[in-house]
Amino acid sequence: MRFAMLLGVTLLGAAMPGWSADAIDAATSQRIARVLGETPLIDGHNDFAEQLREKFGENLWTTDFNGAPGTPVTQLQTDIKRLHQGHLGGQFWSVWIPVSTTGAEAVRATLAQIDIIRGMVERYPETFAMASTADDIVRIHKSGRIASMMGVEGGHQIGDSIATLRQYYALGVRYMTLTHTTNNALADSATDNPLHHGLSPFGRAAVTEMNRLGMLVDVSHVSPEVMRQAIALSRAPVMFSHSSARALTDHPRNVPDDVLALLVEHDGVVMVNFYPPYVSDAVNQWVADQSAETARYNSPPYAGLYIGQPERAAAAMAAWEKAHPSPVATVKDVADHIEHIVKVAGIDHVGIGSDFDGIETTPNGLKDVSEYPNLFAELIRRGWSDVNLAKLAGSNLLRVMRKAEAVSISMKGFPLGDPTIADLNH
Repeated sequence: MRFAMLLGVTLLGAAMPGWSADAIDAATSQRIARVLGETPLIDGHNDFAEQLREKFGENLWTTDFNGAPGTPVTQLQTDIKRLHQGHLGGQFWSVWIPVSTTGAEAVRATLAQIDIIRGMVERYPETFAMASTADDIVRIHKSGRIASMMGVEGGHQIGDSIATLRQYYALGVRYMTLTHTTNNALADSATDNPLHHGLSPFGRAAVTEMNRLGMLVDVSHVSPEVMRQAIALSRAPVMFSHSSARALTDHPRNVPDDVLALLVEHDGVVMVNFYPPYVSDAVNQWVADQSAETARYNSPPYAGLYIGQPERAAAAMAAWEKAHPSPVATVKDVADHIEHIVKVAGIDHVGIGSDFDGIETTPNGLKDVSEYPNLFAELIRRGWSDVNLAKLAGSNLLRVMRKAEAVSISMKGFPLGDPTIADLNH
């Protein structure tokens, strides 16, 4: 999967032991079902579409997504059966392409991913429906279906064109992540060396146009400078579609406390990510150690104790991993991140952004989309009220969307046109 590709390593723990907390009792299960029946559980980020393309190619158009035992889709973290088991009410389906794909090819590849998502919704109208607004999500959820929106996961995907951004919105994209893993023409990434030291002029123009459209500005993946600048610039609340708390796990993909505090004033929301290195400091440290050990044995083209000797390098890594087993993240770690965000920013500024099917390992108790109830059960054990569970599930995100929609209405007289990067840099 793409996180393994980006890290250049393979995490251990695919066969982790079962979640050790008590099973959900009947009364708690009924309570969760009631809360999520009244308020849609909205996940800010799921990479199902990209995984369909990667695993099945053109066969995805005939692949059964229902999740019958033994069918190919069950190898993923998402299918229709498990979505219903997890009580999902709304999903931002991620539209992701590699950062190495740019220009016109990036636009073509992005449109192909949008086509997959819209095709899935069209194939299963009894399960999914496209949503354009917060009210659409509520209406679709009440009908028993899953409201479907899209999020473009990287500003490189617009091909340096504001006009392309507008057309993505017309096709159902309701947020764009300003960067992915590297800097682009809009902004600096959290996982790259600073280039713009925040937003570029083109990035600032894109944020303003997203406000005008009613498209949420997603500041997951961006540097802390970009987070602060985007929050200050945006007329609408921003979102973190899939990030966690940096105070608990010191990973650059997470949100620092000072930025969490800014969300209180600007009314944004952090959708908490489930990826183990983002929610467990021990796992994060283990991944760093494993990466260093990999480089020690084999770091092409010139370095490494066993450069050019792949068998010896593989044996050495296997021995290291046996002596240093991966720590295990659990649903409790995710709950800790949620509660930290509540402590700093308040209950009105947190949501769920699992990153399912974009991550190769998951916490115990959150192995796939069927296990959202385990997270709610953990929070119930910690004393959470139904009102606060509903805010986490979707009420907070719906509020942010409604505010973005109101800003859009107020800006209808401000068309931007299609300025080039050169135009904006003068």
